[in-house]
Amino acid sequence: MTAFADPRPAPFFLGDHLALDFLNTAAAPSGAWIEWLANGTDLVDWLERAEAIDTTVAANFRADANALRTLEAVAEQARGLREWLRGFLGRHAGRVLKASALGELEPLNRLLARDEIYRQVVGGVTRASTKRGSMHRTLQWSQQRHWTSPELLLQPIAEAIGDLICNADFRLIRTCGAPTCTLMFYDRTKGHARRWCSMSICGNRAKAAAHRARARKTKRGART
Repeated sequence: MTAFADPRPAPFFLGDHLALDFLNTAAAPSGAWIEWLANGTDLVDWLERAEAIDTTVAANFRADANALRTLEAVAEQARGLREWLRGFLGRHAGRVLKASALGELEPLNRLLARDEIYRQVVGGVTRASTKRGSMHRTLQWSQQRHWTSPELLLQPIAEAIGDLICNADFRLIRTCGAPTCTLMFYDRTKGHARRWCSMSICGNRAKAAAHRARARKTKRGART
């Protein structure tokens, strides 16, 4: 069977928050909408690229024929969750998120309630001891998850959305300033003056367009 190259560009990770990168899996960076979660394989691939699941978990789901069938339905659920998030941000991004929004979070909380997480004590980083300059490994808590079904692939996404809602300043959640781009981002810059999803995608295009406009204006002025 002949393998065909994917005509889509690689997914964008420009949102500076996993929840916004998830939202940007359906976007129009150049005016035409692109869908990066068209099927179950897309979902697994995106989660792996986003480092929301590790390579072993991704490989296990790809190798499980039964899971692959279920993944199609999970990808559809992911797209529905994404559009719920798009609507939520459409109502609240750019302003202080108030506690009155809690009633809108029922779908997210229902999803989070289906998780299968547990904690383990694991080896931590190697640190220098304050005494005698010796090195030792620490022990630390680690949250783990039983990956018993493809539906659990939605949990890292749900956790990221919950983190955005609880910890982000919604006044700094913005849409790219380019007129044809729909990518959203969390503005973590020092002066909170970020305008573009990225300079390479939209910022440079805007600069070039402004330069052409100035050149046309100068040219018209020279003729008068």
